[in-house]
Amino acid sequence: MQSVFDQGPPPPCPAPFNLARYVLEAGQAAPDKVALAILGLTGAERWSHARLTAAVRGTATGLRRAGLAPGDRVLMRLGNTVEFPIAYLGAIAAGIVPVPTSTQLTAPEVGKLIAAVTPTAILRDPDVACPATDLPLIGPRDLHAMHDLPAAEWDMGDPDRPAYIIFTSGTSGVQRAVCHAHRAIWARRMMHDGWYGLRADDRLMHAGAFNWTYTLGTGLMDPWSLGATALIPQAGTDPAALPLLMKRHDATIFAAAPGVYRKILAQPESLSLPRLRHGLSAGEKLSPALHDAWESATGTGLFEAYGMSECSTFISASPDHPAPPGTLGRPQKGRRVAIVDVRGTPVPLGAEGTIAVHRDDPGLMLGYLDAPEATAEKFAGEWFLTGDQGSMDADGHVTYLGRGDDMMNAGGYRVSPVEVEAALAQHPGIDQVAVTDVEVKRDARLIMAFYTGPAPLADAELSQFAAARLARYKCPRGFFHVEALPTGANGKILRRELRPIYEARHGQA
Repeated sequence: MQSVFDQGPPPPCPAPFNLARYVLEAGQAAPDKVALAILGLTGAERWSHARLTAAVRGTATGLRRAGLAPGDRVLMRLGNTVEFPIAYLGAIAAGIVPVPTSTQLTAPEVGKLIAAVTPTAILRDPDVACPATDLPLIGPRDLHAMHDLPAAEWDMGDPDRPAYIIFTSGTSGVQRAVCHAHRAIWARRMMHDGWYGLRADDRLMHAGAFNWTYTLGTGLMDPWSLGATALIPQAGTDPAALPLLMKRHDATIFAAAPGVYRKILAQPESLSLPRLRHGLSAGEKLSPALHDAWESATGTGLFEAYGMSECSTFISASPDHPAPPGTLGRPQKGRRVAIVDVRGTPVPLGAEGTIAVHRDDPGLMLGYLDAPEATAEKFAGEWFLTGDQGSMDADGHVTYLGRGDDMMNAGGYRVSPVEVEAALAQHPGIDQVAVTDVEVKRDARLIMAFYTGPAPLADAELSQFAAARLARYKCPRGFFHVEALPTGANGKILRRELRPIYEARHGQA
């Protein structure tokens, strides 16, 4: 039998459609209910569904008055505040295409993104890095003042028209602008039962920042689309304080990347979370040891999901269908997933191949912006190729077997080694450089750099050099001077051979 699991077609997305309207519509049944609480140790800032919707629609009016029109793109350089999701949804409500970006990016990195998406304007906090530009800038004060403007009419239209753009690192080192349609939010309905076990009376707490796409989707828009309550810790909250906030604010579901669970479990205090039903994990692979430690410490389940920027999550465990040990779970209802070979042909059950999702999946991207060839390369026949390797059993459970390329994972972010190497290669004391991620201790991976040159360089010098050119999560945490880099017969660097060098020498670093 072939490694194909078909969970049946999803319900069609209604038309005309607007992503922001869909997200906020359910909350209007209980307008005074808390939609969002921003949690601090001394109190919480609360937003009702009515107040949230008014701010979003007022922002849509303000952006239109600023001269932006449907189809225009706005780059988002805003901090970790509530202004981020309000501006994001406000833009979409008006038919404008927001492009959220990480605050960790440096000005040179942002300059490349501006060139790639050619925005009409930038939503910019002065404290967030951005290069000098002649583009119109709309700041936090301007955005806040828009909250009280009259409500804009929703920009309704084809569910397949562009709604937002996010960036993902490509294997070539070029960050790809991933275009998603308004229908992408409709496709996320498949996660409600297939991963979250989400209900309208839930209080879902997400540990991530407002300006992370994982937080935007799982932490905010999905609970709002059911009229549920989203709980977000204040910026800078110590992970050790998260259990207290969960207990104090009656969180029923907790979502985070594996690294956050690891930090919580490292604390000596016991975990008493009487209202919590279960946890959710995504962003990077969850280890069996971490999964078991959470369940033992809390008495609740921890359910993992697998996805990517191009299609969000589509394979997961859930309260109704826990994953067998060692597997990611199975495709969500409404998904068609396969394990395929290089030609896009499904391999036999149990055989290794590339994890692939059907090209008609409603959550799949429209394509990479202005890059039809790069988009076409991701498809083989009827399948979109993730680049990750896996196998499938007869019940559709997928086992993750690693990347099919050299992409690295840094705290939930996929990072291209080519991009990091290109930045470090500019240092005059480096002749050749190669990077890879290394497991430095159980469940913790860091990026390490290996270089050749006339003489070893100080780690502090190289760290400072990297930090001026790369976001913090892309920066190597260790630097190793070597006589030569490992290469194959064709002279290509073998990044998989870098890890043994680290293992042999890290004690000397």
